[in-house]
Amino acid sequence: MERRVGIELRAVGRRLEGYAAVFLQDTLIRDFTEVILPGAFTDTLREGRDVLALADHEAKAVLARTRSGTLRLAEDARGLHFDFDVPNTSFGRDILELAERGDVGGASFGFTVQKDGERWQGSRRELRSLNLHEISIVSSFPAYDGTVVQARHRSERLDAGLHRTLARWRA
Repeated sequence: MERRVGIELRAVGRRLEGYAAVFLQDTLIRDFTEVILPGAFTDTLREGRDVLALADHEAKAVLARTRSGTLRLAEDARGLHFDFDVPNTSFGRDILELAERGDVGGASFGFTVQKDGERWQGSRRELRSLNLHEISIVSSFPAYDGTVVQARHRSERLDAGLHRTLARWRA
């Protein structure tokens, strides 16, 4: 299974949301460049697979899951959006505290490539169709440069925070 760190995270009350993957962004991974194409997660989402939200890719640190309805995933024009209810567990409280302080490293995802789901052109890899296994909130170093993690207070409007974040990415 491969793992990649994504872009953005916001705390809203006892919920975290953001993007675990962003489409059409060239990213250097060791000795090759990788880009995720729109629709790469469509099969996973359509098939209703049970996807976990974890802390630091640790299987014992479950934060939410699609099967229980505590993790919600969707593809939009920007990428793979997630939204989950933070549990009142030690992992949940720690992640929420770090997110509110702005200390979380990013959001990430674990995947395998479906048959014929990638295309290589020299040292550039296009990810076209993936099996999503988990998303993670990572405490430290993101794989993708320029990742942004932000905590939002309950009183702030979520769409205003998203507008500011999108403006930074367009710049």
